[in-house]
Amino acid sequence: MLRRPKPTDSEADLLREQEHFLTSGAPSAACMVRRPDKRRGDGGDPEGAHSRENEGNQKDVVTMEELPDQLPSLTPAPPKKSRFKASRVTFEDEDAGERLDRHDTHISAVLSRIVERDTSCAPVSLPVFTGLAFPKVLHRSETSSQVPSSSSKGKRSIFARQIAAQRLKEDKTLKPSSADAPQNPEAREQILPSDAADCSRLVSGEGLQGPDSSGETLKIHRENQAKLQVMSKAEILEEQKKLLSQLDPRLVEFIRSRKAQSALSPGSPSERTAADTCNIEDPPDKGAESRESCSDAVLCPSPEEVEMEGETEVKSPPLTEEDLPVKPQKEWVHMDTLEPEKLEWMRDLPSPRKKGTKKAMQARFDFAGTLIPPSEDLPTHLGLHHHGEEPERAGYSLQELFLLSRSQLIQQRSLALNTLACILTKARAGEYQSVLKGSVTSTLLDAGLLFLIRFALDDSIEGVMSAAVHALKALLVCTEDEECLDCTFSWFRGLASFPLLPSSQEEEDEEDTGLDESMRETAKEKEERKSDYDVARQDVVKGLLRMKLLPRLRYILEVVRPSPRVVQDVLHILTRVARHSSSSATQVLDCPRLMETVMSEFLPTSWKSPSSLSPLSVYGHPLANAMKLLRVLATSGRHACARLLNSLGVRERLSCLLSAEPSELLMEPNEALRITTEAYRLWAVAAAYGQAGQLYIDLYPALVRTLQGFRSILSTPDPLELHRLSALLALLTQVTHTAGCHLELQAGMVRAQGEECPPPPPVSWGHVTGLQPLLLGHLKGVVKGLDNPVQKDSVLTLIPAYLVYLQAYYHQLSRQTCFKPVETLQDLELLTSEVLLPLMCHGVVQGLMKNLRSSSVVCSLQSSPLGPEMMSSLPGLACSGWRDRPGPVVPSSPFPLLTGLGLIFETITEIHKGLTRKFSGLLLSEPVIGYLHSCSHATPTLSHSRSWLLRHEHHVLYLLLRLARRLVPIEPEVAEHASLYHQVALVLLPWLLPGSEYLAHELLSTVIFSKDFISEGHSGGPEAVELGELRLHTQQQTSPSLQTVGALLREACTQLPSIRGCYLTHLAHLEQFVLTSRDVFLGRNPWIGSHLLPELTGPTLPSDWPFIPLISLYERTGVSDGGGLAVEELPHGSLQAVTRCLQWLLLLEVWREEALKVVLPIAKLARLSCVFLCSSDLFLERPVQRLTWGLFRLLTRESRLDSLDLDVPPPGLASFQDLYTALLAQYEAVSFGDRLFGCWVLLPLQRRYSASMRLAVFGEHVGMLRSLGVTLEQLSVPIERFTSPPEDSLPLLRLYFRSLVTGTLKLSWCPVLYVVALSHINSFIFSQDAAVQEVEAARLSMLRKIYYLADEVLRNHLLLFRLPRQHLQLGFDMYEQLPPIRAKRLETVLGLQDDKGD
Repeated sequence: MLRRPKPTDSEADLLREQEHFLTSGAPSAACMVRRPDKRRGDGGDPEGAHSRENEGNQKDVVTMEELPDQLPSLTPAPPKKSRFKASRVTFEDEDAGERLDRHDTHISAVLSRIVERDTSCAPVSLPVFTGLAFPKVLHRSETSSQVPSSSSKGKRSIFARQIAAQRLKEDKTLKPSSADAPQNPEAREQILPSDAADCSRLVSGEGLQGPDSSGETLKIHRENQAKLQVMSKAEILEEQKKLLSQLDPRLVEFIRSRKAQSALSPGSPSERTAADTCNIEDPPDKGAESRESCSDAVLCPSPEEVEMEGETEVKSPPLTEEDLPVKPQKEWVHMDTLEPEKLEWMRDLPSPRKKGTKKAMQARFDFAGTLIPPSEDLPTHLGLHHHGEEPERAGYSLQELFLLSRSQLIQQRSLALNTLACILTKARAGEYQSVLKGSVTSTLLDAGLLFLIRFALDDSIEGVMSAAVHALKALLVCTEDEECLDCTFSWFRGLASFPLLPSSQEEEDEEDTGLDESMRETAKEKEERKSDYDVARQDVVKGLLRMKLLPRLRYILEVVRPSPRVVQDVLHILTRVARHSSSSATQVLDCPRLMETVMSEFLPTSWKSPSSLSPLSVYGHPLANAMKLLRVLATSGRHACARLLNSLGVRERLSCLLSAEPSELLMEPNEALRITTEAYRLWAVAAAYGQAGQLYIDLYPALVRTLQGFRSILSTPDPLELHRLSALLALLTQVTHTAGCHLELQAGMVRAQGEECPPPPPVSWGHVTGLQPLLLGHLKGVVKGLDNPVQKDSVLTLIPAYLVYLQAYYHQLSRQTCFKPVETLQDLELLTSEVLLPLMCHGVVQGLMKNLRSSSVVCSLQSSPLGPEMMSSLPGLACSGWRDRPGPVVPSSPFPLLTGLGLIFETITEIHKGLTRKFSGLLLSEPVIGYLHSCSHATPTLSHSRSWLLRHEHHVLYLLLRLARRLVPIEPEVAEHASLYHQVALVLLPWLLPGSEYLAHELLSTVIFSKDFISEGHSGGPEAVELGELRLHTQQQTSPSLQTVGALLREACTQLPSIRGCYLTHLAHLEQFVLTSRDVFLGRNPWIGSHLLPELTGPTLPSDWPFIPLISLYERTGVSDGGGLAVEELPHGSLQAVTRCLQWLLLLEVWREEALKVVLPIAKLARLSCVFLCSSDLFLERPVQRLTWGLFRLLTRESRLDSLDLDVPPPGLASFQDLYTALLAQYEAVSFGDRLFGCWVLLPLQRRYSASMRLAVFGEHVGMLRSLGVTLEQLSVPIERFTSPPEDSLPLLRLYFRSLVTGTLKLSWCPVLYVVALSHINSFIFSQDAAVQEVEAARLSMLRKIYYLADEVLRNHLLLFRLPRQHLQLGFDMYEQLPPIRAKRLETVLGLQDDKGD
């Protein structure tokens, strides 16, 4: 066996071992193979036998056993591909030489022009002889005499500069003298630069190796200069255009950059050009880097701009050595040459512009988010100046802040995020809208701010993470919005709120078009398919939830344990997320360990007294914002509230906080008041579901003790104390409602007999009756406190809460078995005489009522353009600055008091009808009448920022109408304003928001269709309409069906109960929503599922609700996709439903025209067209015929025709043209020449409407002219609207002419269109206006054909037509003979024809 060599072996030992190995014949551990050379294409030989001639081209490769030839790749990388190979097409049998010749076509021309440079005259310099043994050492101190480095191109060594200096000395004798400056004509001064004769900017001579390179360069430059001198300005510009068209654009850009560099002197600073805008279209959802680059780049195209007014920019002089604060020394390395462009930053900043400029400028902000005017000169020690763009201006732009937020320095990242937070806060408040273009918040979101903040939240540095939390809170949370919601909590239904969801915009997916409904993607699948960027662009909160915001916030609270400010910001953010929707609130509850951390750290059951007013940590202490978060979560649904009470220990926290007085809690006094207020509000929300009833029984003594301290609260009015007392009253109101349902639930369990039924709450009616005397005494004392100026504001805050409580008590009392009518009536009389009437007549309340219109959201004009910034992806309540402007929430607003009075009046008049007259003064007061008049003409806009306030104002209007319903039949003075109340009810109905379906049902049932409110029906209204018709009509005979509006109105008034039943039947699909809304408004708490109102998708009823029976009938039976009717016969009761609908529409059009003004005239026409489209004979029924005639006359009144614009698409339709095409097809199929249907078809053919509809009649549906027999008397539209101005559509004129000549259109068949066609053809053929050749040829052709017509009557009509006359038998007036001008034109045309014939 062979042994391994040892270190001690000698050379002889190694040779002996080698010989032993060779004789043994054992295989070697390594073998040598020859690999082929891939570059030469040689073949390989595995045995290593190669020919001798190829040995020189081979490589010896040593391979080891058990080792692969190539290293394994760690990642499956794709094979490398050439970028140019894909663009080349080659064939296997193609010769490479032929391919080279084909592509390189100019190689011969290039080679033929190579000329060797003549060096015979070039001077030859020999080395200088010296006696030194070695070359002299070059010292830096001697380099000053050499050629400076700046004079040569690029960076050169000291030795190269010495050689250049030597050559410069040698060339002095050979350098030619300067030539005379060429003469520059004035015509070319603007084209040639002033320094054009000095040297060439393009030809530098670097490629010339000889010593005379500079001379050659100058020679070339002079030749070019001479050519330019002899050329004119036009020739120069022409040659320039030719060159620019031939040269590569990149080369042109390079030449221009060289010119710009040489044009600037070395000492002058170069002007900064605007940064190239980079539009990144890819959504930033593929990693952190792409997101951050997007946030930086997308901001550039749309910087916030400040409008200034103008001055030109002054350039600074070149920098000299004297301007430097520190003079450079010779001994300093690389400081021998002054480089001004690198020392510009040491120059003093130029003063900011004193005047403005018309151009927009980039907005700059200080660290507090304040916008800095461009003309403001701030000191540099503030740290607002930097070396970016516009160094003379203080402040940072949004782009620079984005750049800083991605810095590697922690302080810069924190500073940028904190500054962005301040900017967001001010932007959301609307502070920039008067000085900046566009929306700052939208610009930041489009630039990727959301992703920037989300990445910063993951930063490991606590300071950066805290700044990110603060920025996120500034983006999501508006503190003033939350304050307004807290102020309205104790109002009627104030604990409910709309979800802050963006308006849903359904986007039709192209992939789903044409697919069956079952095969289409669901909304959830589409949502999952979207990227984070797309989701966040539509909904900011949903995008944050998708980016795992909640687990990160939980980590910050649980692990990082940040400062108190960050904790408060996180709680604010969670509250805003919970307000987004019920699903978002559920995600907050379901986030692992998030709520457990909040409960254990910020709502503990025991805690120590804080050591200072501003502790370093809030962990282990109760926080009011944490309690508020629980309250908002509980609002999302009864199941969420039950989870909080039972699983998370909220019940124990409430007992701990509310069993003692705030002063007894080991907390700061104000924080103790805030947290107990939030605890009462959370308890009120739970009680509004019928929950936490046992807690009321347990804490009853503590509640009574708090109520007994009422006097001390009024004596020292503290806003926090008032909010706490209001929250307690809201709690007692909800507990009263819950106790009132105990008896009903108990009886329901007995009737259920084992079936599922909600259990009765622990609290019963007996538990709440003892509080009523105490609170009634409070109310009496509060009313007396109105006389005290000190207590007036606090008293006005509390009175509405007391009134709402008393309404709940008496409302539920009347439904209890212990109800004693006599005693209750006496109590109500005392309450009315001692409290309510004095309160209503008090001077303070009367003064408050005068603010009704100024505080109204309905009556206010459109929101100011300087209001808060609102974004569709992040809706808010727009309450910024609410204390400084009038509105329903300010202390001077009468709406909360008016709501409380309306509630208690409604309940009292329901129980004690004898007291109804005593409250008439409220409806007859001048402020209320004026307010109702303003509301009847208002058109409020619906949005998230207005909906939460509109809801409370709708309650006020509804309660006033309910009071009017009881007073109108019995009080003559109130009955005088019945039409006003009816008008208000009609406009209020389509305003009502989701969640108010019960109010809409009550208005429809009691007010809308009530005879008492339509006073015209029983006070001579129909007769007055008939007299008006007789006065308007001429003495000539007209169609009898046109004069029946008065009789139709009289019949409609008698059918009001049937009309009401018809509409309630067609609104039956809202029954479940009505029942849910009824439970909320009547205080049936155990049946309420959520206090989060339905999503704000629009009003409860559409604005065109009076047309609902017609629309629903058309949807069931109308024209199908194939063109025919969907059903053969109408459903049972359809005729009666259509009749009732038309009666109601006629009544509204005559007496309540203002109520239908929100429905466009074109929408009315489109809806009424359903009468003709939903059946083949419905419009022929006599009741329908008479009512539709009446409506047609009202729609075609002279004052209405001008407002009928058919170019606007009707709501729900793509265009009116589609509807009109269906009407034409239906007329041809089933009209039987009906005059009403004919008038309907003729109406869109007026001259001012689109010619496409007239083309459809005379083109595709020309056969209908045979049966369109409407006379000019039956048509209520003046014929001049069809004939004036003259028609200018040549295709339509040809169709008119063809239909007349072929006999398709006759006077006896279609009188109206016959007159129309005659008028337009006559105007066309005798027109003297200049026209194009085609139109003129058509005129001549028509005139000749008319003259040679065989039908003499038609020829006379066409030639002698004068004017349309609606009262004449023919419908138009005729000349006795052609006027001279027309006769001469006719002779000219005929003469031309004769000449051509000859």
